[in-house]
Amino acid sequence: MRVDIWSDVVCPFCYIGKKRLEAAAEQAGVELEVHWHSFELDPDAPVRQEISNSERLALKYGRTVAEVEEMQRNIAKMAAEEGIEFNWENANSGNSFNAHRVIHLAQSHGLGNEAEEAFFFSYMTQGLPIGERETIEDVASRIGLNPVEVDDVLDSDEYADFVKFDQEVAREQLKVTGVPFFVFDQRVALAGAQPREVFLQVIEKAQMPAEENNAAQCSDESCETPKQS
Repeated sequence: MRVDIWSDVVCPFCYIGKKRLEAAAEQAGVELEVHWHSFELDPDAPVRQEISNSERLALKYGRTVAEVEEMQRNIAKMAAEEGIEFNWENANSGNSFNAHRVIHLAQSHGLGNEAEEAFFFSYMTQGLPIGERETIEDVASRIGLNPVEVDDVLDSDEYADFVKFDQEVAREQLKVTGVPFFVFDQRVALAGAQPREVFLQVIEKAQMPAEENNAAQCSDESCETPKQS
């Protein structure tokens, strides 16, 4: 089954959603053909943040640092249930544009899933500054990309149009306001890191003939990442 996913590598809910989707597909006995698409949550972010992630989020959403830390602990608990170690205290949410470009490069070699997983792990578990070239090159090397090809991408504008196009499709055609955002079989949409049971239901709907599927879109705005990232 084809699944298109709009995601950002600095989005913990995107990592959680990926794990829940994979678990649901395994439970349903469905093989996934995943196509990853770019969605920058903060395109103006610096390469590396000079303040803690909790301070950054508190400023962004007008909350206290204590409130944000409690939210982060809750996200970490949710992540742990999916086998993810989210070390939120060390997270450095820098600019993700170059990471997205390298993900497109990886996808051209059939390594899109590996790239996403490696970037998620680097940011959320290892606490590496996701916007820095050293981190990006480390991730690329880890999944087996040619370092010369990676350097060529990072030294140029290659795949920049891919990132821009993904985001235009998300905002203008799909009206996406947050990630993760999933489209199953190019016709059934799901917003947010929904419970595994919801993924199972949507997979079942996507397997139905189009004329039998009356639910074209499932969404829950409370799960959209901009309010929680």
